[in-house]
Amino acid sequence: QVQLVESGGGLVQPGGSLSLSCVASTSTFDVMAWFRQAPGKQRDLVASITPNGSTYYPSSDKGRFTISIDAPKSTVYLQTNSLRPEDTAVYYCTVIVSGTQYWGQGTQVTVSS
Repeated sequence: QVQLVESGGGLVQPGGSLSLSCVASTSTFDVMAWFRQAPGKQRDLVASITPNGSTYYPSSDKGRFTISIDAPKSTVYLQTNSLRPEDTAVYYCTVIVSGTQYWGQGTQVTVSS
């Protein structure tokens, strides 16, 4: 069983920034990623990264969000900039290890003035 622990969420004003972190209890994985889920909506992919640092952003958020990894520390980061109220959601870290997907408990990001 792989454990994931997210941190870094909170309340931020529109236009602000937050840096989210996720520490995994495994040093080997296929891919790590961040998803987010707003109330009443589906859980959507924000960004993903492979062990060699290849990244994928599925939407226009690429310019505001940046995923990075510290592989020796088994830690993945999500830098979020120019935050908007519609970015309010629970942000989840996930990792795929040998085809099995594991989820963290999520960290709340609230963008409000």
